[in-house]
Order: sequence, then C-alpha cells, then structure tokens
Amino acid sequence: MKKIHKLIFSIVFLFVFSCEDYIDIVPDNVATFDLVFNNRTNAKKFFFTLYGYLPGFSDYNDNVALVGGDEIWTHQTWTAMTFSQGEQSKASPLFDHWGDGNRITPHIALRDCNIFLNRINDVPDMTQEEKDRWTAEAKFLKAYFHFHLLRMYGPIPIIDENIEVSEDIISVRIGRDPVDEVVDYVVTLLDEAIAGLPSQIFLEGDELGRATQPIAAMLKAKVLALSASPQFNGNSVYASWTDDEGTPYINQTYDENKWQLAADACKEAIDYAHAGGHSLFTFNSSYALSDETLYKMNLRGAITDRWNDEIIWGQAYNPTTSNIQNVSFPRIDPAWVGQTAGQVNSYYSAPLHIAEQFYSINGVPIEEDTTYDYAGRYNLTTGDEANQFYVKQGYETIGLHLNREPRFYASLAADGVLSYDVNNEADDTNLFHVDAKNGGVSGYINERQYNQTGYWPKKLVHYKSFIANDSYTAENYSWPVYRLADLYLLYAECLNEAQGPSTEVYQYIDEVRERSGLEGVVNAWASYSSNPSKPTTKEGLRDIIHDERLIELAFEGHRFWDLRRWYKAHVVLNSTPMEGWSFSRATPETYYTIDNYGFTEFSIRDYFWPISEADILANPNLDQAFGW
Repeated sequence: MKKIHKLIFSIVFLFVFSCEDYIDIVPDNVATFDLVFNNRTNAKKFFFTLYGYLPGFSDYNDNVALVGGDEIWTHQTWTAMTFSQGEQSKASPLFDHWGDGNRITPHIALRDCNIFLNRINDVPDMTQEEKDRWTAEAKFLKAYFHFHLLRMYGPIPIIDENIEVSEDIISVRIGRDPVDEVVDYVVTLLDEAIAGLPSQIFLEGDELGRATQPIAAMLKAKVLALSASPQFNGNSVYASWTDDEGTPYINQTYDENKWQLAADACKEAIDYAHAGGHSLFTFNSSYALSDETLYKMNLRGAITDRWNDEIIWGQAYNPTTSNIQNVSFPRIDPAWVGQTAGQVNSYYSAPLHIAEQFYSINGVPIEEDTTYDYAGRYNLTTGDEANQFYVKQGYETIGLHLNREPRFYASLAADGVLSYDVNNEADDTNLFHVDAKNGGVSGYINERQYNQTGYWPKKLVHYKSFIANDSYTAENYSWPVYRLADLYLLYAECLNEAQGPSTEVYQYIDEVRERSGLEGVVNAWASYSSNPSKPTTKEGLRDIIHDERLIELAFEGHRFWDLRRWYKAHVVLNSTPMEGWSFSRATPETYYTIDNYGFTEFSIRDYFWPISEADILANPNLDQAFGW
C-alpha cells in the first residue's frame, strides 16, 4: 500500500519562524499561525517565503549543476570543484540538501508549503479566486521540492502532511518511498496545480518568476522524462536496494510506455507554452548585422535577453547574474593590455572536450564531418575571409576555432574569436577579439584573475555588460531555469524513445537547429557525415538528440542532470581530464600545447547523494543511499 508520509512539526513555534521575514509578521515577535493567517498582508509574506526556498539557479554556490560536472573548470577552491573531483562524503556531504542547517533546505520548504495549504482558506480578506491561485502555486512549489530531492537522492519520503506534536516517535521516523510512487505523487500535485494557475503572467512588474501553467506543465514533463530514463527505468544495478519488505526502490522492469507518457507530457507543455505566448528567441537589432552575428545572438539572447519569450521559467535578480557574468567575461579591449589587476575575474573555464563537442559549420560532429580537417584541428592557421564574422582575419589561431557552427561562437570565447558586444554593436565588421596568450589582453594577468583552459562561456554574458578601464557594469538578466528549446529537445527525445524516428521528432530538433542557421538533421547527416543514415535509427537519433541537448543547453546546468538520467555519468565523468591550452605561454607555438589541469571523478555511488551519518543515526528507518 502506498505510504504518504508526514513531516514533523516543531514543538517550538519560534523555530518555525526563525527567518527574519517571519519575525516581522507579528507584533512583539509573538509568531503564531493564527496571526499569520488572520489577514492577507501576513499571509502574503508567508506565501512569498515559499519561493524564497528555491535555490539560486545562477549561483554556483547553490546550484551544483553549474560547476559540479565537467563543463566548467577553475583554479578556484570552490566546493563544487571538490565535488566534481569525487570527494563526496557521507560524514559531511557536499551540497547537502537533506538536513535543516544547509544553504538549501527543501524539507523546511515542504513543511511550510504544507502549513500554507492547511491554513490559506482561513484568511478572511482574500477572494476565493486569489486563494485558489496561491494554493496552485504552493502545490507547484511542493512538487518542485519533491522533484529537487528526487534527482539528488532517488527514492525519498513523500511529504504530504506535517506531523502533529502529539504523534508517537515511530511516526516521525519515516523511510524512503519507491521512485515510481514519488513520481506519481508529484505528477498528481502538478495536475492539480496546472488547473489553478494562470496561462501567463499579466502583471509583469509584480509577478514575473511566479508559477504559470507552462512552468508547471514543463516540470511535469521533466519528472516523467526522468522516470522514463535509464537511471530509473528498469536499472538492474539497483536490484539490491530495497525496503524492509524487499521491494526495490527503483523499478526493475523496463517500461517503454513511460517514454510515451513523458512525450505526451512534453507535448502538453508545448501546447501550454505556445498558448502562453512562448516562442524561440530571435535577436532583433536596429543595425545592419551579418547573418553570422544574428545566428550567434539568437542563442546568446535566449539566455540573456531579460524575460524574453523563450523563457518559460525565469528566476529574477536574486541572486544577481552579475556574479556569473563576472567569472565568464573575457577582457577584450586592446586598451587594457598590460594591466595587472582585472575588472572581471574571468576564471570560469570550459575544458577542451566541451569546445570539441560543438558541431562543424555543417551541423554535424567535427569527427564525422567528411569536409572538416579533424586530424589537423590543433594545427596553427589564420583567420580567413570565410570566417570573418567569427574569427579575426589574419590572426594566428588553430583549426579548431574555424569552420564551426554558430553555437560554438555564441557559447564560447576563445583565442582569436570575435565578440559582439556594446563596444561595437553598430558594426560587426570591427569587433574586438580574444587574445588569450600570456601578455594578450585576455590572457594571464595575475595568479587569481585568469582563465585556465582558454575557453570562456561567453553565452552567459549579456552583450551590453561593459568593462571600463577601472570598473565592470553588468546588464543583469533573468536566469532561464526552463526555456522552450529545452522543452522541444526533451519532446524529441521522449518521442524518439517511444516511437522511433519520425517527421515530428525531426521537426522539433530542426526548429532549434534552424534558429542557429543549421540544416535539418536528415539533410545535414546525408550531405556531410561519415555516418549518413544515423538520424534514421532510434539509436542514432538518440545520440544526435543527446548531443543537441549538450550543445544547445551548455553551461545552463542541464548536462549535469542529463548525464545522470541517461546513466552515462560514470562513463563520461570518470577520470575525465580537464584539458586546455597553456595559459602561461606567450606565443602561438607554445600556447597551443595541451595541458591537463585535473580530473573529474565519478563512480556508481555518485548517482545519488549520501544522507549524512548523523541523519541516518537519528532515523534508523531511513536507508542510506546505494553504494554509501
């Protein structure tokens, strides 16, 4: 029988109201729920605190997916770097989101969601329509926090209600529920939420970032896609991970129909998104720009154009995106040559293998393109007329930086690569370029402020963010938690897994590709690939879709989770060298020497976070994560 668990209710009300936001609700700091929900003003403060439990999606201190995988490397001693190198611990887990004393506390969020849902109808000075909307939003957040824990910990306790203080000690020691039960519960919550949410935000100044039908529907699609993916769908590695009755936490029978359910949810989300006014972003400029520049800016703008129509769920400016831009920004103005203290830190570095994953100009992998000199990709060459809007003409660089797809140049800054920005936005024939060698404007200037690999994730920098001689001014933007291109590619993936290649699968892949100036997959592979039939088989198209997601969504925090749900992380991330160019060298001949700056490490046990030993000791009914 399905077990719906309760979350323990603190005996001490002041523990519940420990946040400053709550203390301010009640005069004389006497916080009780009767006073919190006795008027709309107090209830609204409580309601918005539920959103405050969301992690800072653009903050690499909150969001392990930004730096905890293999997309970004840095010489900084961040916790995420320690995590990526396999130094997780059950004594004191890194990025621990299970307990209550951490930066991110989903269980406290779930407790407060339950309190809110139990008491919102007590508020006297609210319309029923507003109560219904807030209720739907709280259900969405409750679903999200379950999903957040599910991705990290796998089977988790379902927290449907809070436990009263009178409950016996056995009731508060709750165990894990099977993954399929958690998924069913979250989907039910989201269906209830969708019914009560608005189709879009109309009061933009006050409501941007709040839940809508497209956001909730896309979360539902994400949940069902996770359930259908190899990590959770018939994964025999976890056969021995069972509850006390011997029931596996992860279903041991592969179910192809889960992919169809996920595909249906994706299509439902697409329909909600279109009805809510969402569409793929295209860059509009009042200046006469080349197609090459427009293709680059189509992708950069999808990320950094504030609240653009492609963003289904955006997070506003807390935390500000100034920080992530600061570490991703290359210095490019020649006037700054010789400076020893930079205006930006620039140490967010993409490793060489990420630069190589982007396609050739023909829209196929560089190792498959029959017209691309893959064997000579590290050879020195110079920027030419054919690449004049991508690479500085006459600049000595390497073949790897020429004849690449627009998403390469939109996503990465590299030695010799041009950067469209506010300095020369009216004329893309006169752009600044990156000079990454030691002594170059973009190169090493001191032991802290430098890029180690030679690749900056420029995609994360708004083109109007500006570096002056002694200052840096960021053009902040709403972080794209979910965007339409992600949903299109997820639908293509689920539909291919459920039914195999089809016109509809190709359509949604091609819409994303065409926005960046690429041919459709069938034509591109037929014309340029050494494996021309690859898109015509489920297995081949699966590989293409996986690559499309890794390219289109690079540096946004998706690769980290995709590699896990595809059950590829223990292959891709295990002993993977983080390579780049020799940042301390000053000439092309010496700079273009591959250096290894470290390794990522990942084993089977790392698919799920360990629960701290202290929490396990406190609750004997809570099984430790598999492998820990």
